[in-house]
Amino acid sequence: MSSETNEKVLLELIKVSKQFGGIQAVEDFDLKIQKGDLHCLIGPNGAGKTTVFKLITGQYPVSSGRIKFKGKDITSMSASKRARIGMSIKMQVPGVFEELTLRENIRIAAGNYTNAADLDAETERLIKLVKLDTIGNPPVRNMSHGQQQWLEIAMALSSNPEILLLDEPAAGMGPEETAFTADLVNELNAQGLTILFIEHDMDFVKQIARNVTVLHYGKKFAEGTVEEISNNPAVKQIYLGNV
Repeated sequence: MSSETNEKVLLELIKVSKQFGGIQAVEDFDLKIQKGDLHCLIGPNGAGKTTVFKLITGQYPVSSGRIKFKGKDITSMSASKRARIGMSIKMQVPGVFEELTLRENIRIAAGNYTNAADLDAETERLIKLVKLDTIGNPPVRNMSHGQQQWLEIAMALSSNPEILLLDEPAAGMGPEETAFTADLVNELNAQGLTILFIEHDMDFVKQIARNVTVLHYGKKFAEGTVEEISNNPAVKQIYLGNV
């Protein structure tokens, strides 16, 4: 591989494995995410997708293998340090403070990365970024499911990451909220943010992903463009159904 191509690789997993007791959750998994990519992990339930996310962000230690970010080996780096060097994650279940307001939630997240003097401006920037600037400042408990998901994306963006990991960002949403989320993800990516996401809804995947990796029993089963994966008979058999 040329040095130019190497420079474009933002995140790399090299033969990464994870065991929980006698259970092999991920096995010899390789993944390369290029700068600016919009990449999706799909696979049946229990395939190991969320485990891969937690290995990338340092929430789980690897059992074997290496993880590199911007060319640096971060395999043993703590989750907090990974966040500081450009990684952020939004898990499927919103981790928001429901009794606090929209802005209070964002201020708490942004306060970890922004000076107090700039906190108001940064809060407004993040709210506008996820298009929640038209709903006032409601308590989070009064916001819709979709709005809570977009709020948490804003909170994940408060660290100004180079790569954003999204775990099923459209889960539980209706058609309009799903379309809004697809537009939001595409817009963030167009602004230069690299995005890696997990998703089950293949219609949603087709709206946003450029490249797709399929996991099955913790191993890489297939990889390619959205079109290649959608038309792969073996993928249809294990995941999409024989249609």
